[in-house]
Amino acid sequence: MKSLAYLNKYFVKYRLRFALGIIFIIVSSVFNILMPRKIKEGVDEIQKLAADKDKLANIDSQEILYLALGIGGAYVLFSFIKGFFLFLTRQTIIVMSRLIEYDLKNEIYEQYQNLSTSFYKRKNTGDLMNRISEDVSKVRMYLGPAVMYTINLLFMFIFSLVSMLMVSPELTLYVLSPLPIMSVMIYYVSKTMNKRSEMVQVQQSHLSTMAQEAFSGIRVLKAFRGSERFAEEFDEACEDYKTRSLSRVKVEALFMPTIIILIGLSTIVAIYVGGLKTMNGEITVGDMVMFVIYVNMLTWPFASVGWVTSIVQRAAASQKRINEFLLEKPEITNTNTGESVIEGNITFKDVSFTYPDSGIQALNNISFDLKPGKTLAIIGRTGSGKSTIANLVCRLYDTSSGSVLIDGKDIASINLNDLRSQIGYVPQEVFLFSDTISENIAFGLKDASDHEMIKEAARKADLLSNIMGFQNQFDTILGERGITLSGGQKQRLSIARALIKDPKILIFDDCLSAVDTETEETILKSLREETVGKTAIIISHRVSSVKDADYIIVLDAGELVEEGSHDDLMKAQGVYHMLFNKQLIEEQKKPSKVGN
Repeated sequence: MKSLAYLNKYFVKYRLRFALGIIFIIVSSVFNILMPRKIKEGVDEIQKLAADKDKLANIDSQEILYLALGIGGAYVLFSFIKGFFLFLTRQTIIVMSRLIEYDLKNEIYEQYQNLSTSFYKRKNTGDLMNRISEDVSKVRMYLGPAVMYTINLLFMFIFSLVSMLMVSPELTLYVLSPLPIMSVMIYYVSKTMNKRSEMVQVQQSHLSTMAQEAFSGIRVLKAFRGSERFAEEFDEACEDYKTRSLSRVKVEALFMPTIIILIGLSTIVAIYVGGLKTMNGEITVGDMVMFVIYVNMLTWPFASVGWVTSIVQRAAASQKRINEFLLEKPEITNTNTGESVIEGNITFKDVSFTYPDSGIQALNNISFDLKPGKTLAIIGRTGSGKSTIANLVCRLYDTSSGSVLIDGKDIASINLNDLRSQIGYVPQEVFLFSDTISENIAFGLKDASDHEMIKEAARKADLLSNIMGFQNQFDTILGERGITLSGGQKQRLSIARALIKDPKILIFDDCLSAVDTETEETILKSLREETVGKTAIIISHRVSSVKDADYIIVLDAGELVEEGSHDDLMKAQGVYHMLFNKQLIEEQKKPSKVGN
């Protein structure tokens, strides 16, 4: 139950609903307890009539009718009141559980948004989805039905116990004698249920991850004929899930019948001992009948202990998994909630960075100063640390040593929301949402209703002619991850999404790798016009993409090996000169290959 203590703040938040729910349970329980009393009165009255033969001989059917209507009418009225307050109980406690479910899902989602990039490199998407859906649903069952039935059992037991003690303390002791056995059994079953429930939830997350990866990578599966092998692996995982679930179900299956047997023993004791006491004149027949009814009234509340125990243990296992994420501290936090104005001056001072998860050093002692309105180009081989610089400017990571300055201020002291709102970032791995083309382009805008802006952004990214060629044009729905577009179209749409924000800083991370040289030149021409007055960082492995930049740095294995303008680097005849000549020769060979 320690993990479920996290939810207490929600009980405080909805304390009015919770308090009303408890009151309604009490009222419902009171009228439930009064109903057997009415039956006792009726039985005792009939017993008196049966004992008085003179009165029994002179009584007419109308008096019997009045007696039946009086007792029966009261019983029906109490039943109606009990049912009405039971309805109100559900309208308070069950509705409260739904409201908490809503709040908890929002809290988890907000935490997912705040957690750092490194967190998502460690965790699987399927596991994240399972915790916000399946795990939260199991927690809701604890917040609603489990809490409601537990409180109902508590008050029903108290009221029944008081009513029975008022009649016969000795008989009450006999009737409740199986309860200690029940308590011990509940303790051990709960312990076992908790372990097995946690194992089931872990395996369910694994299944969700496998399914998510299969659906996302369906083209790879089909291309490599991996569907059959993946299906076999998924079948094995399902078999493991079934085994774990059945292991838990076996404990549940034994629990409730045992509880019912113990309640049945109490009923037998009530009839036997109660019968003896009735014959000895210690209690009336009505008292004994009332005892039997009370014992049977407690059958479901006590039988529900097994069900509630199962719910609570599943919820505890689920909440423990949820807490792992909710209590995780983001590595990147916003330390400034005030407004920060971004001009676009970017400075790296002796920056080194090592990825925390892999331990790979991506940058080593990098320094440069990019003035506002200027363009910096970064070129180098794969794995040289180019994209890491973009990640540090966007503050997706913080440096291991050294400092990144924006307009002369440490990047950590700038309002994170203002910083990112003024950066138009085109990542190396393009991600598009399953929405219309216009919505994807206008993603960074608060108001996406200006269709002319969307159209102009598409034109600058050399995508307008492609979009107009689609049947639904800008209203074309993209498949998951933009699966309906080619690689080059995805990159250009991502560029349009960055340009439409009109940010102070533009970062293009190898965003033209999937387009041909002719399209690249068209886009670069638009970008030169668009980046006038803006700070731009162009990351590429193509010299043709970076040669017009104001300043170029060449990275190799995380170190800055060359820097300067295109002309300066060509004169130096170093790494940059070698890359330029190599790519120039490759481009010159292409037309001859086509001719062949």
